[in-house]
Amino acid sequence: MPTHSEAATILGERLRAARNERQLTLEDLGVLAGMHWTNIGKIERGQVHPSVETLVRLSTALDLDPAPFITGLNADMYPGRAHKLTARDLLAARRELER
Repeated sequence: MPTHSEAATILGERLRAARNERQLTLEDLGVLAGMHWTNIGKIERGQVHPSVETLVRLSTALDLDPAPFITGLNADMYPGRAHKLTARDLLAARRELER
């Protein structure tokens, strides 16, 4: 199964590192997080991108804040982004039109 996105790959690597640092198996983490261990494996391999709820469950089970798992990730790391505009760009364009 191919990876979901660059962001999913990075998040999965971070999750695996945190799990390994605590010397937990996938099965251990699955029990602690109330999830099936095969789903955690898919997340670690970047094949799926977890929901916020799943990320919070995993982080709680690892006794970590979820923020470090997503720090630095952005929309450009997901396929299919139609444009690279942000709220800042939109507001700047509006100000320009008002001149």
